[in-house]
Amino acid sequence: MPASTSVDAAPTAISGTATIRLGITLLGAIGFALSYDALRQMAVAVHISGLLTYAFPLVIDGFIAIGICALIILRTAPWRSRLYVWALVGLATATSIWANALHAIHLNHRTKLHLDDLTVGALSSIAPLALAGAVHLYLVIRRHLAANGVAAVAPSAVPAAEAATPERIRQVRQEQGHDANTAPLAQASTSAPEAKGAVAAAPATKAVPKKGGRRITVPDDVLLATARAIGAQTGKVSRTSLEDAVRDKGYTIRKDLAKEAAKAVTAEFESGAGTTRAA
Repeated sequence: MPASTSVDAAPTAISGTATIRLGITLLGAIGFALSYDALRQMAVAVHISGLLTYAFPLVIDGFIAIGICALIILRTAPWRSRLYVWALVGLATATSIWANALHAIHLNHRTKLHLDDLTVGALSSIAPLALAGAVHLYLVIRRHLAANGVAAVAPSAVPAAEAATPERIRQVRQEQGHDANTAPLAQASTSAPEAKGAVAAAPATKAVPKKGGRRITVPDDVLLATARAIGAQTGKVSRTSLEDAVRDKGYTIRKDLAKEAAKAVTAEFESGAGTTRAA
């Protein structure tokens, strides 16, 4: 029976997958070529000179491609970062659609593209805006990868992190554990004597992950490492940003615990101690 289960669970190839991939590739290439031709003609209409007209379409459509790749990299980032990148990709896509449509409309009425001053000015401003957006997009990706790197190194330094846990956070953690253990003990006092074994086993089942994929309450070392990573980026830690970062890692966290951790790590950075740890 186990052997048959493992065979059934093995992934099977879906017929036609290669054809679908080839079709997607061809559609993407053809769509890029058609958009490229229209945007290059728009570059000539806004008086971009020489060979640079061939680079203008890459500024718009190339930014869209890079933005989509960035969304894949930032799929585990806080929702604010993902929303920002989605906004950039949406703006670049809307600009490409507008320029392609404008190209077709103008040629439909005359044999040569002639744009008004406002349109020429708007299209000419795309290049510096794309430069600023690309640089900031790189910084957002780098910050996300750096924060993940700090969190990945944190488990190897559990004793040091445990020793550096602020007293208030340990106190909140103890209160949380006390509340969790009080209910089963009170229920066991009114049940049959043979139920004591089940009560004694209750703490062991506390560490089992939830069925929905969410893990147990965040450990202190991961909580502090995440808070210090946020503090290294912004200089302070807010409760909401810490909760978002912890939940994006798959853990649960109580608001009072997140508030105490945010206050403690913010105090560390204000005193200069947090900067030394982050370094």
